[in-house]
Amino acid sequence: MTRVDIVCTDPRHGVHPRLERWAARVAAQASVAVHRDTATLAGGDILFLVSCQQIVGRAVRDLYRHTLVLHASDLPRWRGMSPHVWQILAGQPGFTVTLLEAEDAFDTGRIWHQQAVAIAATALFDEINAALFDAEIALMDWALAHAGDVVPRAQHGEPTIARRRTPADSRIDPARPLVESFDLLRVADPDRYPAFFEHRGQRYRIRIDKLESLDP
Repeated sequence: MTRVDIVCTDPRHGVHPRLERWAARVAAQASVAVHRDTATLAGGDILFLVSCQQIVGRAVRDLYRHTLVLHASDLPRWRGMSPHVWQILAGQPGFTVTLLEAEDAFDTGRIWHQQAVAIAATALFDEINAALFDAEIALMDWALAHAGDVVPRAQHGEPTIARRRTPADSRIDPARPLVESFDLLRVADPDRYPAFFEHRGQRYRIRIDKLESLDP
């Protein structure tokens, strides 16, 4: 049976429940374990790095036939951190999720497969994440089915870099019209990195939720 390990280092990350459900769903095909730290890895056939914040060096990667990363951009554009968020803030109507081989230099490995994700202009954080996680799970299914016959391809084109987001990136300027801050409001993680504004010496958290649609 195929031995698969997954590393997702943040236990609060919304993808964690999806990974656990995926492990149960493919149990007839693969023995899957979800880890929060690379120190607990023992080796196997496939290692998936999903929202992994640790450096995974050659010594760990050599324990597996394949070490694969899921990255939410059409590489080599938007290498780096939180790429789907930066793309939505840049006005893109969606993004591509890439399954690629892990290398020492982040997001530079050969590409196995890609899946396009469309994001509605009204989609909020939970809906954006759901679409992203669906694509990641689909690519993991693809990897499990095609690990023996995949023909990886090198990345081509001029790379661009997405910097790591910080809590300060969720700051809203209360003097700006709400419509100008909408994209930032809808990509902000309401639990880990909530949108906020400062007024009269106090900081306030902002969370937006959908009510009824106004469409006829």
